Amino acid sequence: MSARQAKAKLQFVCQACGQPSPKWLGRCPACGAWNSFAEERQAARPSSAAVPAPSRPPLRLNEVSRQETGRLRTGLEEFDRVLGGGLVPGSLVLIGGDPGIGKSTLLLQAVFSLAQSGLPVLYVSGEESAGQISLRAGRLGSAPDSLWLLCETRVDEILGAIAAQRPAVVVVDSIQTLTHPDQGAVPGSVSQIRECGQALLACAKADGPAILLVGHVTKEGVLAGPRVLEHLVDTVLYFEGDRQQGYRVLRTVKNRFGSTNEVGLFEMTASGLQAVPDPSRWLLKERHPGAAGSAVAVSLEGTRPLLVEIQALTATAYFGMPQRRVSGLDYNRCCLLLAVLERRAGISVGGQDVFLSVAGGLSVTEPAVDLAVALAVASSLKDQPLPPSLAVMGEVSLGGDIRAVSQAERRCREAQQLGFQRCLVPGPNLADLKTPPGMDIVGVATLAEALAAVRG
Repeated sequence: MSARQAKAKLQFVCQACGQPSPKWLGRCPACGAWNSFAEERQAARPSSAAVPAPSRPPLRLNEVSRQETGRLRTGLEEFDRVLGGGLVPGSLVLIGGDPGIGKSTLLLQAVFSLAQSGLPVLYVSGEESAGQISLRAGRLGSAPDSLWLLCETRVDEILGAIAAQRPAVVVVDSIQTLTHPDQGAVPGSVSQIRECGQALLACAKADGPAILLVGHVTKEGVLAGPRVLEHLVDTVLYFEGDRQQGYRVLRTVKNRFGSTNEVGLFEMTASGLQAVPDPSRWLLKERHPGAAGSAVAVSLEGTRPLLVEIQALTATAYFGMPQRRVSGLDYNRCCLLLAVLERRAGISVGGQDVFLSVAGGLSVTEPAVDLAVALAVASSLKDQPLPPSLAVMGEVSLGGDIRAVSQAERRCREAQQLGFQRCLVPGPNLADLKTPPGMDIVGVATLAEALAAVRG
């Protein structure tokens, strides 16, 4: 190998998407980000024409033994629900969220419970000192003896501590602060995050500890760093919520060991995060039944029916362009519903400012809340409150039809348990729906029928 080949390779890498370039560029041609290229040096590896012999021969799939590994219960029921029943030994879990939302508090509570059960746990912090973590842990009680703390950013030192302590669970807070000795880039760069993630993945699969990584998010709300990090890990979780509100929502984006439809709800208290056993009742506790512009939608978050209040406010637009403000709902979807409401139901909102929100600060993306959004807007425009005991569900199509929703019977039973006596459901769901005793089920096929049923 020549001296020129042995030199470190100099290249520029986009910090937003990981696109490499031989020279610095003002704008990334792949993702369009401006001023995102940073200089990185990578050691050149000698090329060899010889094909190496495989260290492990291929196996027939039917000869591979199926090993059912027991899950580690964290003691937080909502956290275990989202993980699919608990932590899987040897798995790599990535959890992201906005700054200050409670990611470190959630994981600290989880490792407290795991350590109290006798499992050895290692908490690695690259952002806070030992004193800061001790102050936060003081709210949770006395620390168990099997809980170890390491303030370190070098990944080789962390791997050495894992090999020495042999913990069952490792928490790394956060992946953006780690540095790899073979990389000369700054912490948080694409190459550093990629190499550190690869090293921790190899440790989890070889030694067997379950490793939980904390990841930063960008201003768009997605995990910072290269997309390859999400491909490396086994599970990707998002911890979200409004810091002005007391609730927090834990969502699954990727899970190799369970469903990606589960969500967990927590309430932030002075003593840490507390699970919300009845989220629907908690979200509707401040609802005013006689207010115009309020509709209760029965959403389905994972396998759990959730009743949320959709609030709408319409006002005369005194400027040339009517305003559209949306909180907790998809903006484009709401604009589409306003167009369908005007075109298919004859309710004009072209000269009105429209404000839509989900009470409590919750974010809902399921199309089954479409009908509740449309009815709330119509109620606010006419200044006529909807029946207080009415719950609605249904997806609105461009033609004004009400499409079927999944698990309609389960949604109706959840509404009945919270005292709702009447439920508006899509007409196609009536064929297979078993009406709960004492519940008035009204099937509607179009948006015009739904408005007529509400007036009746």
